Amino acid sequence: MSPEIHNIGITVLGFIYVFSVVAILDYFVIKGFSQDLARKVVHIAAGSWLIFWPLYDSGHWTKYLNITPALLWTILLVVKGFTAKEDDKALKTMTRTGNRGELLKGPLYFTLVMNIMGTFFYYSAGAIVAMGFLGWGDGMAPIIGKRFGVHKYKVLSQKSLEGSLAFLIFGLFGAFLFNFLLSGDVDLNFLIICAVVFVIVEGISPKDLDNLLIPFSILLIYFLYY
Repeated sequence: MSPEIHNIGITVLGFIYVFSVVAILDYFVIKGFSQDLARKVVHIAAGSWLIFWPLYDSGHWTKYLNITPALLWTILLVVKGFTAKEDDKALKTMTRTGNRGELLKGPLYFTLVMNIMGTFFYYSAGAIVAMGFLGWGDGMAPIIGKRFGVHKYKVLSQKSLEGSLAFLIFGLFGAFLFNFLLSGDVDLNFLIICAVVFVIVEGISPKDLDNLLIPFSILLIYFLYY
């Protein structure tokens, strides 16, 4: 099988994975599943799309097709952010309030980061750690913080110590998981430095901008470290 056909096949699998997650959560939200929880499950699952990277033939340029699901969602979010009706399913699974303008903030920033990581930083330690913290850490922090956050603090937006701790624990879990699946090796020094910096960045980030500040602070550390 040619590398082009092989990589196209893997891209189709990634496409099915990402859009199936969204469709399944759309269905469960209609059936009464928590909208906030659904939004974060989509966040974590979408950020885990890089688990398909090891399946690609990295010697051929078609490896960059890995961003296809994210690129399509970027386009859809822009369109829906300006035109979505009140009953649009995306408003139920990807926004807090049902306001279509929210699609042009956190969700859009998230897909843009996926596009950047899958092209300019494909298979790099920076991208692997970034998506671990952004997907799992930032995905779980609001869930834990909302349910168990007792000790509140505010810099530019309100957070909780419990949520920040969840960000650290689940971010480390995501980074370890992705490193294990993609490379089988973990640079503990790099990971610890990232973890300390990211907890601070997440804690002081304005609402919605953490989807940009977290990964780009990781890339800055990546360039300085390596």
